[in-house]
Amino acid sequence: MTAEAALDLRETVVFLAAAGIVLPFIHRLRISPIIGFLGIGMLLGPGGLGRFSGSLPGIDYLLITDRAGIALLSELGLVFLLFMIGLDLSLDRLWAMRVRVFGLGSVQVIATATVMVALLLAIGLTLPAAVVVGSALSMSSTAIVMQILTERGAAGSRLGRSALAILLFQDLTVVLILLMTQAFGNPGGRSVLLDLVFAVIKASIAIAVIMALGRLLLRRLFRMVIATGIRELFLAAVLVTAIGTAVLTETIGLSLALGAFLAGLLVSETEYRHQIAVDIEPVKGLLLGVFFVSVGLGIDIDRVAATPLLYLGALVGFLAIKAALLLAIGRVIGLPKPLTVELSLLLAGGSEFVFVVVGLANGFGLITPETGSLIVVVVGLSMLSAPTVSAITSRIVLRLPHDEKPVPDLPPEGEDGHVVIAGYGRVGRAVGAALTEAGIPIAAVDADALTVGGLRKAGVAIHWGNAIHRSLLKRLGTGRAAALVVTMNDTVAVADVVRVARAEWPDLPIFARAHDTQHARLLLAVGATKVVLLPLEASLQLSEAALAAVGIPDELAHAIVGAERDRQQAALLPPFVN
Repeated sequence: MTAEAALDLRETVVFLAAAGIVLPFIHRLRISPIIGFLGIGMLLGPGGLGRFSGSLPGIDYLLITDRAGIALLSELGLVFLLFMIGLDLSLDRLWAMRVRVFGLGSVQVIATATVMVALLLAIGLTLPAAVVVGSALSMSSTAIVMQILTERGAAGSRLGRSALAILLFQDLTVVLILLMTQAFGNPGGRSVLLDLVFAVIKASIAIAVIMALGRLLLRRLFRMVIATGIRELFLAAVLVTAIGTAVLTETIGLSLALGAFLAGLLVSETEYRHQIAVDIEPVKGLLLGVFFVSVGLGIDIDRVAATPLLYLGALVGFLAIKAALLLAIGRVIGLPKPLTVELSLLLAGGSEFVFVVVGLANGFGLITPETGSLIVVVVGLSMLSAPTVSAITSRIVLRLPHDEKPVPDLPPEGEDGHVVIAGYGRVGRAVGAALTEAGIPIAAVDADALTVGGLRKAGVAIHWGNAIHRSLLKRLGTGRAAALVVTMNDTVAVADVVRVARAEWPDLPIFARAHDTQHARLLLAVGATKVVLLPLEASLQLSEAALAAVGIPDELAHAIVGAERDRQQAALLPPFVN
């Protein structure tokens, strides 16, 4: 092994060790991991412990100095960040919230971006730099905001729906901001407007071709891969889709980030989106962590310490401007005052996407490293302050007149009061059909890709994946569902799903299909609310038919069979259960 390879391996170990020490502490404080990774970069970079390099024995072994290697990995982190944004940006979800998204969301982004651009021009930035950075500054962190709302149980309230609408529109603007950065960073001797028009035309053609080919080939590719039964091969196909599309867009003169976003958007339209999100979460988390570490490495702590009032003033001004604008917008369009106050302060912070734009703008020479460092520090501090600001705001809002009743959280795809069905074979379809006939929405999941593909064509709300994964059940809204019905053929898998769901949601009604008496007892022991023994039900139906055939009145036959069902069900319970 070469010295250079050993150095790279050492820095990898340093990064993982630092993450293992810092992130649990950050998690306990309920602070976003993004802040933890930024802190790791600042601590282990030239502005942190790096200043003691050569003066303290062994300190060099704790530093991250391979900026080129970190930059390479951070590009992969950027790819996965944009891929996940696209993956969560379902077209169906957008359509269900189209009034709020394109109404409230567009007004917030346009108004905030306009003010930010004007301020950046006033402090000396060029027009191209002010436009791309100002647009990015209008965005808020989806991860942090939604986490705060979820912890408070307000994700489905009017506050949560309004925040989500704005965040979704902000995610949509990612494409335009990336195009503007690309156009302004590679001028072709034309005016700024012509550069942007040219970039939009070029990108529109590329996007149309990629989306068309993706819709034609992607679902077929995944079905072929899943048919092999090799789980690793499916993960490889997902990685090829994300990274390959990003490389393709970069090859034709666009950006890696835009390609990754398009790949995520393509996958979001398939039945595999939830399982894919679960599978790539560890990979995405680590690589994205490297990206934020690279941002932290570029923060000059000495410069911040030299002019603390500048950074503090910039932070306060940034939060105040964004909050004031959203407060004014909310009052103009008639939102209740308590809601408007809480919404404006909740979304006042910056977005992790600002780090992406600053990195690209630095690379293209649109802004200086000093300006980039100021923006990164201010946005990072705004994200760090978000939980505290939210806690203070919620207390203030309680003192204001409040006439809005909390609304239960909404399950995925705009469904409300849905039932999650794990396993959609013969029994699962019967349950799903009955629920649908009664007007109750369902969110089904099955591991058979061919079955899922055919049912989705018929309009069934079904996704591909393995329900044993807690993360997949969460993405299907199981914690907010009216019930979970487990009808899988695999007896071990049924018990595992029931066990996982009961451990995560103690009060969730869980109904499971049992294959025999021993299996039924196991399911009750691991947490099923009720089990249905299919052989028993078949025999009871035959018994009722036989009783009717020999002249027993229907009501009496039904009562006899019902009593037998109750006796058999009671026999399944352990002796200590009354």
